[in-house]
Amino acid sequence: MKSLLLVIGKTDNPYLATAVEDYLTRAARYAPLELRVVPDLRDARNLTHEQQCQREGRELLRHIQPGDFVVLLDEGGREFTSEEFAQWLQQRMSTLPRRLVFVIGGPYGFSPDVRAAAHATLSLSRMTFSHQMVRLIFVEQYYRALSILHNLPYHHA
Repeated sequence: MKSLLLVIGKTDNPYLATAVEDYLTRAARYAPLELRVVPDLRDARNLTHEQQCQREGRELLRHIQPGDFVVLLDEGGREFTSEEFAQWLQQRMSTLPRRLVFVIGGPYGFSPDVRAAAHATLSLSRMTFSHQMVRLIFVEQYYRALSILHNLPYHHA
């Protein structure tokens, strides 16, 4: 099964970008996760938060295909332990016919259209993290879930 992590804007911090790439490389041995970056809006300063959310939503939806299982990463979503997430991921990977698409929205969340396209909403924490940190936390947890499923020692670290 193919999996995709869809995000708004590039990772500016080189440390975070390197760490994200490291976990994507590790995960590729078991279940590759493609990172696709939707460019930041050019004229965001001239838009209201709602307008920015709507335009980002249209751009995100352009990357979602019919049959994709769309999962929003959102503070209001369902929380898991790492082991629970591993089991959830395994179930989706073994039953879904198409891609598993994880989406990290922009600074003002998701538009109603993106929310309507989602099949699930997951939360990494009730705390708020920068969008760049969320990428790192998610790809680390994705790799951790794979290490749990493959009985690797990493998940005990």
